[in-house]
Amino acid sequence: MIETIVFDIGETITRDDRYWAAWADWLDVPRHTLSALVGAVVAQGQDNAEALRLVRPGIDVDAEYHAREAAGRGEHLDEDDLYDDVRPTLSALREAGVRVVIAGNQTPRAGELLRALNLPADLIVTSGEWGVAKPHPDFFQRTLEVSHAAADATLYVGDHPANDVFPAKAAGLRAAHLRRGPWGHLWADAPEVVATADWRIGSLSDLTEVVQV
Repeated sequence: MIETIVFDIGETITRDDRYWAAWADWLDVPRHTLSALVGAVVAQGQDNAEALRLVRPGIDVDAEYHAREAAGRGEHLDEDDLYDDVRPTLSALREAGVRVVIAGNQTPRAGELLRALNLPADLIVTSGEWGVAKPHPDFFQRTLEVSHAAADATLYVGDHPANDVFPAKAAGLRAAHLRRGPWGHLWADAPEVVATADWRIGSLSDLTEVVQV
């Protein structure tokens, strides 16, 4: 029985539209150009930050991130950035007695912004706050520590096979692959995803049935 569900953030809880649009505006390139480059590097299995390096060779991504913050053009999240199924699903899971944790590869600032939205979650934390990012095994060890449940009673939900599904399973957790965002759609039917994921879902609302199994 699933006692705790841990959610990835980008393209699971939040849409990445604003994130990439803000980077395109900051680097003064058309939004479509950067979006297309993100898709290209995703298809090649590269980190999505490589898209920024294609636009601006030699870019120091961390330095540019801080420059954006200093200029008042840093990260921003509000209700419009949430997928429509987030609040109702998280609320339904908590009402069913499931512990809800949100933990993904994001900055400390993103963690602050998410907590300010008062989502129906027991804990919201980011890799930047933990000091370790997916797919490192230590991230999933931390995930287990905050799940307050055994590994086989903890389900990690995410869109990215290499960052979410495979390392979660390697750590002994259950895993659900979400067909959402570029990674989720691109690899939804990949044989290794089909073979590894305990569940393959098209919406977070599908999880209300999973916890009843």
